[in-house]
Amino acid sequence: MFKDLFLPCLWAFLSSLVFCGIFNVKDKTIIFISALGGGLGWLAYLISAPFASVVMQNFIAAITVALYSEFMSRIFKTPSTVFLVIGVLPMVPGGGIYYTMEYGVQGNTEMFIEKFIETISVAGAIAVGVSVASAIFRMYSYFQNQQFKQRENMVIRYDRDNNK
Repeated sequence: MFKDLFLPCLWAFLSSLVFCGIFNVKDKTIIFISALGGGLGWLAYLISAPFASVVMQNFIAAITVALYSEFMSRIFKTPSTVFLVIGVLPMVPGGGIYYTMEYGVQGNTEMFIEKFIETISVAGAIAVGVSVASAIFRMYSYFQNQQFKQRENMVIRYDRDNNK
C-alpha cells in the first residue's frame, strides 16, 4: 500500500519541489504548498486508477490540482498560477511525447498514431480539467459576490427608509 500509493506521491512532491526552484519561487511556505499540490494531484491520479482510464485519471487529477490552487491562492493572496503550474507538472505526458516521437522516427505508423492520440488526449484532459475547475470556482465567487451585494443593498435601503 505504502509503496504503491504514497511513494509515487512523495516523488511527485519532490519533483514539484525542484520545479519551484527552477521557477524561482521565493517564499518557503509557498514552495512547500505548491509542491504539496503536485503530490495531491498525483494522489488523485492514483486513487482514480481503478475507476477510470488514463485520460479520466488526468482529468480528475487536474481538477483536484486546479481547485487546490484556487483555494491556496485565496489563502495566501498569491496568483493561482504559482500553485497550478507547479502542481500540474508531474502529470505532463512527457513519456508519451517521447514515445510518440520515437515511433514516428522509427516509421512505426500504427504505434505512432496510437501514442499520439493518447498523448494529445491526456494533454487535453489536463487543460479541460484546469478550465472546468477554474470556471466552477469563478462562478462560485461571482454568485457569492452577488449575494453580498444584494445584502448590502438591502441594508442601505433599510437605513434609508428608516431615517426619514
